[in-house]
Amino acid sequence: QVQLVESGGGLVQPGGSLRLSCVASGSIFSSYVMGWYRQAPGKQRELVARFTSGSTTNYADSVKGRFTISKDSAKNMVYLQMNNLKPEDTAVYYCNADPFLSWLPNYWGQGTQVTVSS
Repeated sequence: QVQLVESGGGLVQPGGSLRLSCVASGSIFSSYVMGWYRQAPGKQRELVARFTSGSTTNYADSVKGRFTISKDSAKNMVYLQMNNLKPEDTAVYYCNADPFLSWLPNYWGQGTQVTVSS
């Protein structure tokens, strides 16, 4: 059983920055693709950023150039640096572990709220 715990959310003004962190309960990076998703009120959950293979990354068009995903395998940590935040970035942000092998479970964290407002 893998547990993902996010932290770092909060209230920030437009143009501000936040850094989200996700810690995994074990050494899972060799078996899982890590990523960040978000869900705004009344909307479906959507991809924000994720690693594809190795250290290759994929970003939603709406966050390209503003958000950066990174990881520290030694610490089982995944980060999301969010700069130049906009009100439309307001959402609950979830850490995700997507398995390379289809018979392994997909894991989600509990989510952390990010609110961008003046």
